[in-house]
This record gives sequence, C-alpha cells and structure tokens, in this order.
Amino acid sequence: MEVTDVRVRKFSKEGKMKAVVSITLDEEFVIHDIKVIEGEKGLFIAMPSKKGLDGEYRDVAHPINTQIREKIQSAIMEGYNRALEASE
Repeated sequence: MEVTDVRVRKFSKEGKMKAVVSITLDEEFVIHDIKVIEGEKGLFIAMPSKKGLDGEYRDVAHPINTQIREKIQSAIMEGYNRALEASE
C-alpha cells in the first residue's frame, strides 16, 4: 500500500491543530480529516474520529500496524512541510 496523494486543506500558525489533511491510498481509497497536531514532543497525526454516545472519541479509520502508520505519517508530514514552504 502506498500513499499516492496528500492534500493539505487547511493550516494554521496558531493553536495546536496545524492542518487538516486528506490522503489517497494506491490511487483508489481516500481518507479525509486527518489532523496534524503540535504536541509536547513535536508534530503528530490524529486519524479521523467520531464522538460516541458515551462521550469518548473513537477513530473512524486507522492503520492496524506500526509500519503502515509510520508510512502514512511520513507522507503526511512531507506534504505538510511542502504546503508550509509554498505558503511562505
């Protein structure tokens, strides 16, 4: 599985949420609303989530192993950095 497209739709210089991203996998499947968030240890991604009836948030879509998560995160961060450079 390859990340074939990364689209940074919105980014902000203020606040912890830095961007909202959509990715395409193998030119066949799209995941929207992945967030790029600035945490205490740097930037990380948060997969799309939905608030349940119990008030807890649960991921709607997520990678099932570390290798795929790292591949997705790497592609998103590269796309985010390109978008940041283009905006400056």
